[in-house]
Amino acid sequence: MKKAVFLDRDGTINADEFGYINKPEDLHLYPFAAEAINKLNKMGFLVFVVTNQAGVAYGYFKIEDVDKINTKLINDLAKGHAKVDEIFYSPYHVKGVIEPYNIHHEDRKPGIGMFQKAKERFEFNTKESFMIGDRYSDIGFGKNAGLRTIFVRSGGGENEFLQNRNETEYKPDFIVKDLSVAVKLIEELEKK
Repeated sequence: MKKAVFLDRDGTINADEFGYINKPEDLHLYPFAAEAINKLNKMGFLVFVVTNQAGVAYGYFKIEDVDKINTKLINDLAKGHAKVDEIFYSPYHVKGVIEPYNIHHEDRKPGIGMFQKAKERFEFNTKESFMIGDRYSDIGFGKNAGLRTIFVRSGGGENEFLQNRNETEYKPDFIVKDLSVAVKLIEELEKK
């Protein structure tokens, strides 16, 4: 049975130093992102992007904008011979102002709605799969779904790690610099 790698988007695959990404031209892949995802493709992993996009609920951008940004992500990765099998996103936030997205929803990480959607559409071995992200909500998603978890210190990860590491209930299995190092770690773990 196949294995899967779930990836957070902003701060893991692409830079997010300017807050919400609300138009395609604001999406900038990390220089190592396509190569790292290409390695996962070559190792036979399914690759899923799972991303909270609460900006929809807050009215900062629309669903159509998220779709356009994700299309750019797919196209930019393809230039580096990398592909994702599916992108799942959660436009929900309970403090949002735009209906119907201003509710608590299982799709919002650390909830596992996006994981359940992946399981409905694809067959993969959960115990042999991974979640990689730069927020403790990503790690919570991974833990709640039964995945091995890798926390990256790129994006908001460094601040998240320094500010919240003693407060979170979610402890990652591994902590690394960025997606490139995370994929090298997976390569090593796969050899064992």
